[in-house]
Amino acid sequence: MRAARLIRMVLLLQSRPSMTAAELARELEVSERTVTRDAQALSEAGVPVYADRGRAGGYRLIGGYRTRLTGLARSEAEALFLSGVPTALREMGLEDAASAARLKVSAALLPSLRDAPSSAARRFHLDAPGWWQEPRTPELLPVIAQAVWDDRRVSARYRRDNDEVVRELEPYGLVLKAGVWYLCARVDGSFRVYRTERFAEVTASAERFARDEDFDLAAFWEERAADFARSILRTKVVVRLTDAGTRHLPYATDRTAALEALEAAPPADGLGRVTVTLPVESAEVAYTQLLALGPEAEVLEPEELRARFGRTAARLAELYR
Repeated sequence: MRAARLIRMVLLLQSRPSMTAAELARELEVSERTVTRDAQALSEAGVPVYADRGRAGGYRLIGGYRTRLTGLARSEAEALFLSGVPTALREMGLEDAASAARLKVSAALLPSLRDAPSSAARRFHLDAPGWWQEPRTPELLPVIAQAVWDDRRVSARYRRDNDEVVRELEPYGLVLKAGVWYLCARVDGSFRVYRTERFAEVTASAERFARDEDFDLAAFWEERAADFARSILRTKVVVRLTDAGTRHLPYATDRTAALEALEAAPPADGLGRVTVTLPVESAEVAYTQLLALGPEAEVLEPEELRARFGRTAARLAELYR
């Protein structure tokens, strides 16, 4: 435990000019007294850790000290080679850079860990696109990825419905969701999401933009994805469910909407059935989704949808009579 913490402390100091005892304690999740003891232990082991005294003081490595990656355990080394998604890197035009990086890291590993890349590749593979979807790489993705990497402004023509709009964008990040690439960009001071396959033209500028260091790509995407999912649920249906229906509803419709509807539902009736008001994308979509529940779900409203289920039930009864 302590050995791993000492290695992490060296790597932290190696990545920054200096760090205070409080900063190290926060990163290592220990007390400042433990940081002091660990720094002393590293110094005694020959690692040139220097302590600056005073209010602006802290710890730093002197003499350009660099450590090799000999402190990696096997599990850590294998996880390192899982951090890249080969297909995504290839689509963004970064495959050569990633290959060179893997070679350099492999060269720094202990001989007993040199098989970590092949060991991980034999055991894990990520196939991002959904089933029955032919993965297609957007033609302009490499240009967009390079602009994201270099923090360069871009001029873009974007297809929206039957029109094209021209935008000046600050490309902050790319997201791969179910085989589809999305660009998160700042335009006119606000952040928006663009589907990369809808770009008709993208030209990177020589001018770089100042990135907002507080921008969290993962948090931004999670919030926008949740907003999008809620925005398309514009219709409500009232459904009476058996016990089996309540269990299966989250798997037949939008999971979050189903769970919220079940939580807000009144107590079950005397027959153990629960009546829920469920947000759905449309009556047509609700028909397809709820049909999968068969007799475990009875549509009460809207009347048009209930009548449609009645006609379907009659046809099924005739078919299986």
